[in-house]
Formats: sequence, structure tokens, C-alpha cells
Amino acid sequence: MTWRTKLMAVAAMGGGAAAGYLGLVSGALPLDVGVGRRTRLLGPQVVDIRAPREAVFDVIAQPYLGRATRAMRERIRVLERGSDMVLAAHSTPVAGGRLTAVTVETVRFTRPERVDFRLVRGPVPHVVESFTLTSSGAGTRLVYEGEMGTDLWALGERWGHLVAARWEQTVAASLASVKQEAERRTTLR
Repeated sequence: MTWRTKLMAVAAMGGGAAAGYLGLVSGALPLDVGVGRRTRLLGPQVVDIRAPREAVFDVIAQPYLGRATRAMRERIRVLERGSDMVLAAHSTPVAGGRLTAVTVETVRFTRPERVDFRLVRGPVPHVVESFTLTSSGAGTRLVYEGEMGTDLWALGERWGHLVAARWEQTVAASLASVKQEAERRTTLR
């Protein structure tokens, strides 16, 4: 093998590794081999909202079941809609906004106390999550909890830690947005 052939082989392997990484990060190349599955908890994250439970539920459900704002249509695209469940693609900027991760999830609605999410396609093979809403004093307590699973033993576990950190940041931002909008709608009444 000549040095030129070796260099081309190394470049091809490097390009393949980079393409695989970009595919995993963006969710375009999901990896679900079912071997060496490790799970970890997501959350809990708890937010107290000064708004009735039904109003909070409506804010969460609106981009899926109702008419989404333009900003929400850029982040959430409903692919299929049923009476109490949708299949939706969620777009999230990653890598400093240079990439967009797209996850596809089922979202099930149990009015007014619960919204459940199950990952269909994304950067990890398994995620289940829930938003649970309970009446609390003059408002609503929203609790986020979930579970994330990765394959390939310790390697997958390390990948899961990286994904989970960004995942939970995204959820925290979403919960803050829900809180702000539900409280805004309540003060307008």
C-alpha cells in the first residue's frame, strides 16, 4: 500500500466518522442496535405557574392540537394528528446554532393533567417523558420527568450524558416559555 493510498484511507475514515457524528447529533442517522442498553433519568424539573391547570395545558397543547404561532411552527411540525395524540418533528439548534437536531416524537394528551412524549427518531434510541400538571394553591405545578436510553454500553452512556445535558436545557427553556405564556394569558383575562 502506498503512502497516497494510506492517506486516502485515513481521510475516508475521518470523513466517515465526521459524517456519522453529524448524523447522530442532528438525528438524521439514528442508532438503535439494542445492545448494551443503558438508561438514565431525565429531570425531575418542577415549575410553579400562576395560572389554572387548564390554561397551562392549553399552552402546552396549542402547537400540536391548535394553531401554532409562526415561531412555534419553526420548531414543531405536526406530521400526523389523531384525537388525543400527534406525531411531531421537533427542531432544536445545536452546536452553537450551526446544526439543527430533528427529533420525531409521539405526543399524547390526557386533558388537563398530563402530556406524554415518546421518541420515535433522534440522537438516542429511547426517550420517554411526561409533563404532569397538578393544581397547587393559586396555580399549577408542572413536573417534567423522563428516561433516556442509549446503546453500546459505556460508549453509549457517555453519548447519553452529552445528549441529556442539552436535552434537559431545551426542556427547561420550554418550561420557562410555557410558564411565561400561561401567566401572560391569565393576567389578560
